Amino acid sequence: MSQHMTEQSVEDCWNRIGVRGDRSCDRLPQHGHCRHCDVHADAASALLQRDLPPDYRQEWAREFAPVAITEAAVDHSALVFRLGYEWLALPARMTITIAERALPHRLPHRHGGSLLGIINVKGRLYPCMSLDRLLGISPDEPPAVPGQRVYPRLLVMQFEQQAFALPVQDLTGIHRYAAHDLQALPATFNSAMRRFLTGMLVVGDRRVGCLDAQLIGHQLAGELR
Repeated sequence: MSQHMTEQSVEDCWNRIGVRGDRSCDRLPQHGHCRHCDVHADAASALLQRDLPPDYRQEWAREFAPVAITEAAVDHSALVFRLGYEWLALPARMTITIAERALPHRLPHRHGGSLLGIINVKGRLYPCMSLDRLLGISPDEPPAVPGQRVYPRLLVMQFEQQAFALPVQDLTGIHRYAAHDLQALPATFNSAMRRFLTGMLVVGDRRVGCLDAQLIGHQLAGELR
């Protein structure tokens, strides 16, 4: 019977005269439910043992291929934050910790540059640097959006051999993306800081400038000399 059913359509009597049909099957009183009947069991066995359709493997390969490619491609992650009106990002792998904003201890005879002072974060001292001054970004805040929370934070980031504490005015978190998602900077992008950027990401309704971590690290280290 199984061999016969692998070559032909399965006789689904349970849908006609069984529990899903009019219940006129003379076996139903004996078994109580179609799933206890040997006809139902044989049909299930035949379905599992039947030969695969010729294009079965190709269809499932096409179904899963886009998912596999997408997951493999999303291999970058960026920490997205705001300075003034500008949304920016640094590689997430550089993050040591994220802390609440606090006032740094000012250093004597160091005024006007990007070095704001020294700050204690979880028992360690870090130079606190102003990225907005380095990039020439106005610290003015955009208008508040009703119901939308703002998260001022202190990012402690590792640039090669030196770690810095960087105050930011808002933080959204980590954004994962593929290399091909990084777009060229439009001509209208902030010209004052173009040289510090490697490209742009679109995150929701925001245009986010991706900072050149090596160049930023070099510039920040120069501010300490």
